[in-house]
Amino acid sequence: MGSVIRSYRAEDESAVRQVVTHAFADEGHKVAVLVDDLRAEHARCELVAEEAGEVVGHVMLSRSWVDARRALVEVLVLSPLSVAPARQGRRVGTSLVAAAVGEARRLGVPAVFLEGSPTYYGDRGFEPATPRGFIRASPRVPEPAFQVVVLDGHEEWMTGALVYCEPFWRHDCVGLRDPELGRIEHMFES
Repeated sequence: MGSVIRSYRAEDESAVRQVVTHAFADEGHKVAVLVDDLRAEHARCELVAEEAGEVVGHVMLSRSWVDARRALVEVLVLSPLSVAPARQGRRVGTSLVAAAVGEARRLGVPAVFLEGSPTYYGDRGFEPATPRGFIRASPRVPEPAFQVVVLDGHEEWMTGALVYCEPFWRHDCVGLRDPELGRIEHMFES
């Protein structure tokens, strides 16, 4: 039986914290605190995947901006995406990503951004953001990891630097730091 994707409810808080903490291992606590702060300030959409009454996955879409020449453009950032380790590889993440992009489309935003595996997210409709005229929020975001889904509300002038909402910066969750950054850059160079 597959996952049921539904909106987050307040009673999911503890289960979501557990999924996020386990999915992100060593960074789990930091990412769980990020989720709390995004929920309080900037979340536009928060979804969970449920199987047999148990929360097994979670995703957020948070308000951010593209600093275009004409105006600031509100966009969404898909982050974090968390799946319980025992459920990874079973399309739970795929279902959450599809539902989140569908919700972004319903909200009428022009684009959804993320940092992540080009292979994983490319197979789910994301594409490299730089060729579309978007600029990474930090040089610590590996170029191939900076991705976007452009939606119906996008217009050609809506290009420029991605500006993450403040909680991502406060919790040092934009891009990577060494030694992980160096490892990923080396991997993409090969």
